[in-house]
Amino acid sequence: MTIGRSRKFALVRRLPWLTAATLVFLCGASCSRLAQEKKPENKWEKDIRAFEEQDRKSPPPRNAILFVGSSSIRMWKLPQYFPGLTAINRGFGGSQISDSVEFAPRIVIPCRPKIIVFYAGDNDIAAGKTPRTLLKDFKAFAKIVHRNLPDTPIIFISIKPSIQRWKLIGQIREANKLIRAFIATDKRLRYLDVEPPMLGDDGKPRPELFVADGLHLNDAGYKLWTSLLLPFL
Repeated sequence: MTIGRSRKFALVRRLPWLTAATLVFLCGASCSRLAQEKKPENKWEKDIRAFEEQDRKSPPPRNAILFVGSSSIRMWKLPQYFPGLTAINRGFGGSQISDSVEFAPRIVIPCRPKIIVFYAGDNDIAAGKTPRTLLKDFKAFAKIVHRNLPDTPIIFISIKPSIQRWKLIGQIREANKLIRAFIATDKRLRYLDVEPPMLGDDGKPRPELFVADGLHLNDAGYKLWTSLLLPFL
C-alpha cells in the first residue's frame, strides 16, 4: 500500500512537533531525576537559620562559652544556672552528633567561643547508629572546630543514662568508652562523666532527675550537671 501525497505532507509537517514533544519529555524526566538526587534539606535548617538571624540582629559576644548539641543543651537555661558566665546556647532538640558537624561552620565557628560544651549521642543510639559511628562523628566535630579554632577546648558531656533509654545502656557505655579514649589523646578535649552521679543505689537512673518522659532533665538534673561542669569552666 502506498501513502498518498497529502498524507505524506501532513506526516512530515507533524515530525517537528513530535521531536519537540520528545525533547520536552526527556528534559522533564532528567529534571525529575536531578530533583530526586538532590540532597534533601536537613530538618534542622529552620532552627539554624533562626540562630543566624538572631546573630545578625544581635551579634553573639566573643570569648563566650558556647553550648551546642541536642535537647539536653537546648533546654538548659544557661542564664539561670550560670549567672556569672557569658554563655551562648546553640542546642537544637532531637539532633545527633552528625548534625552538629554539619552546622558547626554556621553556628559554632562564627561565635569564636573560648570554650565549647558539647552534648549529643543518645538520639544517635536510639536511631540505630553504632558506637563507632558516634566516635567517628565526634572526631569530625573536633576536627572542624580545631581547624578553625585550634586552641579552643571542647568539653564532651558523656551520653547520659536515662529511664526511657535504659535498654540501650550497653551501647551508650560503649560509645562513651570509645569517645573517652579518643579524648585522652588530645589535651584540648575534656570528658565529663555524668553517669555515676545520675545512678541510684540500685544502679539505675535516679527518677528525681528527670521530667515525666524519663528522658529529659528537670531542675534537679540540671543542677547536678551544672555542679559537675563548673569545675571544668
